Order: sequence, then C-alpha cells, then structure tokens
Amino acid sequence: MTESSPTPAGTAGPTASTAPDVGQASRRRPVVLALMLAMGLAALDGTIVSTAVPQIVGDLGGLSVFSWLFSGYLLAVTVTLPVYGKLSDTFGRKPVLIAGTVLFLVGSLLCAAAWDMASLIAFRVVQGFGGGALQGTVQTIAADLYPLKERPRIQARLSSVWAASSVAGPAAGGLLAGYADWRWIFLINLPVGLLALWLIHRHLVEPARREQAGGEQAGGEGARGEQARGKQARTRAGGPVLKRAEPRARVRIDWAGALAIFATGALLLTALVQGGVAWPWLSAPSLGLLGGAAALGALTVVIERRAAEPIIPGWVWRRRTIAAVNLSLGALGLLMVAPTVFLPTYAQSVLGLGPIAAGFVLSAWTLSWPITAALSNRVYTRIGFRLTAVLGISLALVLLLAFPFLPFPGEPWQPALLMLLLGGALGLFQLPLIVGVQSTVPYEERGTTTASVLFCRQVGQSLGAALFGAVANGVLAARLGGTGDLDALARSLDDPGSLTAEATDHLRRAVDAAVDYVYLGAAAAAALALLALLTVAPRRFPVLDEGDRRGPE
Repeated sequence: MTESSPTPAGTAGPTASTAPDVGQASRRRPVVLALMLAMGLAALDGTIVSTAVPQIVGDLGGLSVFSWLFSGYLLAVTVTLPVYGKLSDTFGRKPVLIAGTVLFLVGSLLCAAAWDMASLIAFRVVQGFGGGALQGTVQTIAADLYPLKERPRIQARLSSVWAASSVAGPAAGGLLAGYADWRWIFLINLPVGLLALWLIHRHLVEPARREQAGGEQAGGEGARGEQARGKQARTRAGGPVLKRAEPRARVRIDWAGALAIFATGALLLTALVQGGVAWPWLSAPSLGLLGGAAALGALTVVIERRAAEPIIPGWVWRRRTIAAVNLSLGALGLLMVAPTVFLPTYAQSVLGLGPIAAGFVLSAWTLSWPITAALSNRVYTRIGFRLTAVLGISLALVLLLAFPFLPFPGEPWQPALLMLLLGGALGLFQLPLIVGVQSTVPYEERGTTTASVLFCRQVGQSLGAALFGAVANGVLAARLGGTGDLDALARSLDDPGSLTAEATDHLRRAVDAAVDYVYLGAAAAAALALLALLTVAPRRFPVLDEGDRRGPE
C-alpha cells in the first residue's frame, strides 16, 4: 500500500484473526463502559485537584513547588504515551490497559497517604505513568471495537467524559476538600478504577498475538505487504483464506529507546513548563534543559533508527497522513491553551464574574464539541476526512480571530457564544482526523499511531502554556510598565477595594489586551493546522478496507 491509494477491497484491516472479539453490541457495552470509566479517571484527575490546592498546601506546605502537582503528572503522561502505544501493539491492548489502571490506582492510593509536598509530587508522577496508558490505550481500543462508520459514536462518548469532567471536576474537588478531606480526591479513584478493571478483565477478549514480519512495520511495506497482497489474490480466486501464522518466538522491547524518549521528553517539558515561571527563559536552567533535550533528541533518533522494533518507528513521520495529523493535532493542543487557561482569567478580571460563572463561560465549548463530533461522520462520509477537518479548523480560525473584536467589557454571553461555536468547529476538526488516521493502519500499528497523535497534542499543550504565558506577560509589561504577571494582576483585581476606579479600569483593559493577543496566537496555531492539512495531508486518506464495512474513502 502507498499513501496515495487506499488498500483495495479484500485486504482487510482488523479481521476476525486480528481484532478483539467484541463485535456484538451486547458484548461491546460493558467494554465501552469500562473505557468510559478508565477515561474518566484520567480526565477527572486533571481538573479535580485544582480547586483543592489551598487545602493541600495548608496541610502539607510546599507552596513554592505546588505547581509540580500538575507539571509532574503532565510530564509522566506525555513521555509515556509513545511507550504504551508500542507496548499495546506488541503485547495487546488488554494487558497494557490493566497494567496502566493498576499503576494509576496505586499512585492514587499513595497520593492519599502522602506526608509532605515532595512525596505527593512523586506519587502524582506515579499516577501519570498509569495515566499515559489510560489515555492512549482507551482511544486505541475504541477504534478496535467499532467499524469505521460507527467510530464517531464511541469517540463522542469519550469526548462527553472529558466535557463532564471539565465541569464536574473543580466542583467535586472543592466539595471534597471543603467538607471532607482533600485525600478523598484520590481515594474516590479506587472504586471507579476497580470496576473498570473487573469489566476489562471479564469482557475484553483479544486474539493471540501473531508473528510480525521482520524490519519496519509499514502497513503494506516489506514482507507483510506481500502477505496482504497474496491474501487479496487468494480471496478473489476462491474466497477468503486466513492462514494462522506461527506464534512469534521472541519479542524484542526497545528499552533503550523508551528510556531515551522518556529522558528527552522530561527535559523538554520541564523547560517548557517551568521556563518563565521558576526561572527566566534566557537563564542557565532554561538553556541547559533545552540544550540537553536537543542532544537527547538526536541520540533518540540514532537509537530508534538502529532498533529492531523501535518505540517510535520511522513510518510515523514518513507517511504523509500520519505526519499531517500529528502536526495538526499538535497545533490543536497549542490553540486549546488560549481558552482553557486564559478565558477564566478574562471572565473574572474583565467581565467581573465569580469563579463558578467564569467556569460556565468556559464550559460552553464542552457542550457543542461532543455533539458535532458525534455527527461528524455524516460530513466526512460525504466529503472525506481531510475536507471535514479543513472545514472545522477554518471555522475555528475565524472564531479565534473574532475574539479580539469583542467589546470592552462586554457581556458574558458574548465569549460564551464564541466558545459554543468554537467547540462545534473543533469537534468537526479533531474527531475526523483521529478516526481517519486510525483507519489508515492495521490493528498491529494502531496503538503506535494513536499514541503518536496524542503525544503531539500533549506537547502542543505544554508549548502553548509556555508560549502564551510569555505573550500575555509581555503585553502586560508593555501596557503597565515594568514586569507583567497575569496571575498577580488577576489576584489584585479580586480585591477592588485596594484600587481606585481609574486604576481598576486600566488594569482590566491591560488584561483584555493580553488575552486578545493570546487568542491571536491561538488563531496562528489554527492557521498552522490548516496549512499542515492543505500541504502535507493527502487529498484522500488511504483507508484500509474492513471487509464489507467499507470506509468513506
């Protein structure tokens, strides 16, 4: 198979010999429930801790390093995504998901037993190691469960889990911290995770692993491509002939590559997360971390090129479809920082809303995103994955450019309406790309492909937080003189009695200008995603045929 033409009918992607044995709807339901519970653990954990930070710091201390409660978790999730993707392709989805869930629950139990901030941060990293398996493997199994035309259904359900978590997480964290104890934030993961484990163990059935051709797995390149073409010829000649391969004698795990990827990602993300916060961007720590990440990145490339079964195979970037989706969703991660990080500050400091009302302004996009994602198959079955994504990101670009034109101070419904429309546009953009790229690879490569996409989006979010934070603080410094600090300015506006009316208005206008520039930066990220789709992505995704359930392209 080449990237310019889809696999002909007869060369099935997931078949009875490769896909999980959960084809019947009645057998899929408990597995889907387990996936939603597992995804809920990862989604809720990112939001439920935020509102309990004052109680945690009051109990354990460590105010100067509390940001690592989030940064440490993010680092662990991001750098382990490619590793878990490769492991799920090598050993199967079920053992990886079970191991990741167990590790996440162990980390949750340890977090609840933490005795100081250092131990809590360390145990959050353990949680993150499990969270990487949850995020990547759940998305991969979701693609395994459903044929192409039905995949938006499960993806929309997973999107709704994230949407519900973004709204319920802060409220639940505040209630538990205020009326019980902050340790319950981590303990409530145990019953949910144990139920997910039981459902996965009982209902998810995977086939025995098959021997893979030596060398690079390339979906039609090398020996397996020849086998697929031979199977196609036999199918046309006299019906399907599915020959069971001999079990592989030995599995080679690229531990050196996994360690190199982990070290590279840890240095890079630490530099992005802490740069401009813990130390200046041009300081020795930032330059040292970025230089170390570059050196380790080069070493990682060398290791992966020599590995028999690399963690990140070269075909992930050599195939135009996967490379374009990786670049596009990396840009998505970048632009998502603007609303998720800066819109609540805008709503409170410029519009004068309380924290709860500001949260509802942000949550508007979580209502429309799952809806358009669920309906996106009606679009991409007609015009294709690429054009659907182009339509979605083009609309998102227009909406992001519209934000700076909102009146000052404006009404809360105005940014809320923009967010509602933006969520709808991004639902049309993200889901067709994920479904489309998963449909261009066989079962044995889907875990690696999905993990690479999620990894790029996570790196984009980390880069966006650092980049847009620097933009916002730079605008504030230019408007107010001296050094700008958006967080400090927002806290001063929470106490209006300390400022005159004229000073308050001046500060609010400065915040408004800073957030406007952040949204312009997000629009630039949307333009990069659009450019990647128009220049790198093939006109039609090379979708593998799934027997008589043919994809739209």
